Amino acid sequence: MQEKLDQRFITLFDRFTHGGMTRRAFMARLTTLTGSAAAAQAILPLLENNYARAETVAATDPRLVGEDVKFPGTAGYLVRPAAADPVPGAVILIHENRGLNAHIRDVARRLALEGFVVYAPDYLAAQGGTPPDADQARDLIGALKPDAVAATSGAAFRVLSSLSSTTGKVGAMGFCWGGGQVNALAVAEPMLAAGVVYYGMQPRTGIDRIKAPLLLHYAGLDDRINAGMAAYGAALAAQGKVFEAYVYDGVNHAFNNDTNAARHDARAAALAWGRTVAFLKKYLA
Repeated sequence: MQEKLDQRFITLFDRFTHGGMTRRAFMARLTTLTGSAAAAQAILPLLENNYARAETVAATDPRLVGEDVKFPGTAGYLVRPAAADPVPGAVILIHENRGLNAHIRDVARRLALEGFVVYAPDYLAAQGGTPPDADQARDLIGALKPDAVAATSGAAFRVLSSLSSTTGKVGAMGFCWGGGQVNALAVAEPMLAAGVVYYGMQPRTGIDRIKAPLLLHYAGLDDRINAGMAAYGAALAAQGKVFEAYVYDGVNHAFNNDTNAARHDARAAALAWGRTVAFLKKYLA
């Protein structure tokens, strides 16, 4: 049964995970909200991601072929269907601000089972790869320069575009920080065939340069991201861009992440996933 927590705890955790405070400050505030250090420690596992729950599709699933790879300018996890009929489209899967972890690898396999070649780049590859400590990964990602991030996204696009085993069409899909990077890639890359954004920051400039159809998923309780939602949608519509936007009422940022007991919402995640797969199949076939 899914845990339901006081929304103040979840909002506080969201602020912490997006660089708004140190862990020490977060725990002090959580202790104040819960009434005791013991209560705060009891609630913490529900707020944090539990990657022991990440593998819903085994890395050894015989329906898939997956491997860690390194290409010019990018390194990450590449996974594809073992059978190549029909010929698949290709998707860049961009991770959250916790890096290329077990959950994102699992999402890559889920998407590959839907019939796509999926490449999940590690945006911390130049720093030695995503560390096991999630707080350290967040800090490293927060320190990345925009030009370096754009270079990794561009390299990933070129890698997938060069594959002879796909339709030649490349889409991108990302969550949280990664959703923002999908928006940025749509601005930068006119040949992107589709973009799927889960609760990602909107671009401030360059919207006129977007060519890819976009699917935008927003969480109803995500005030931080949703602050830019209306203006982005209005700009896309005013310029005749192809896009779909959905708000999932009553759910939190990161509602797709099923390693997070407090924020995951199974119903919203399933609805968004179905829309995502249909959208990618439409534009990458």
